[in-house]
Amino acid sequence: MNTATERLHEQFDTSRQQLKASKLGMWTFLATEVLLFGALFCVYSFYRFQYPQGYALGSKHTDVVLGTIETIILLTSSLTMALAIRAIRLAQRRTSIALLLTTAAFGVSFLAIHATEYVHEWHEHLFPGHTFDATLRAVSGTEMFFTLYYVMTGLHALHVTIGLTVLLVLVELTRRNRFSPTYFTPVELGGLYWHLVDIVWIFLFPLFYLVSRT
Repeated sequence: MNTATERLHEQFDTSRQQLKASKLGMWTFLATEVLLFGALFCVYSFYRFQYPQGYALGSKHTDVVLGTIETIILLTSSLTMALAIRAIRLAQRRTSIALLLTTAAFGVSFLAIHATEYVHEWHEHLFPGHTFDATLRAVSGTEMFFTLYYVMTGLHALHVTIGLTVLLVLVELTRRNRFSPTYFTPVELGGLYWHLVDIVWIFLFPLFYLVSRT
């Protein structure tokens, strides 16, 4: 059975010190992700003030019901992720595996629902370009709204996909008994990344789905 001591890198004195350093590295990485999405939020805000009617019209063509379901799914997945970390700390390996798989299932469900939205929007000619609905294009800013909608939600979906890969790796490592109550750094770092994915969606949901309802 692997112990925290066996997995302690030579530059660290204790496993606690190693965990703190790893968290600092992850938080630094997450800060760069915040800057990425922050820049897109600034672009969104600029054009929203320029074209309030176009944004409101575009928002009316998003599916707020599916968006709400997606939000609930991701918020619930954050809970199961937190419980998975707790289970590892309590040496409940099977419970942790089940919770990690549940979190991954929520992530897959989110992507499946979002893909369904994209398909519906494609058939409704809501993708920017020469096929974009002419009636909507007549209102300034509507096409820009959908451009940012696909860029930002698509980038978020990419992060969810990466998160799913991380979760599956954690499941396999947990199955191999690589973690213990004294060593669970990768699981905790994976949890931080997954929580970021959820937080970003909490901002995306009102920005795109609730504009016409505010």
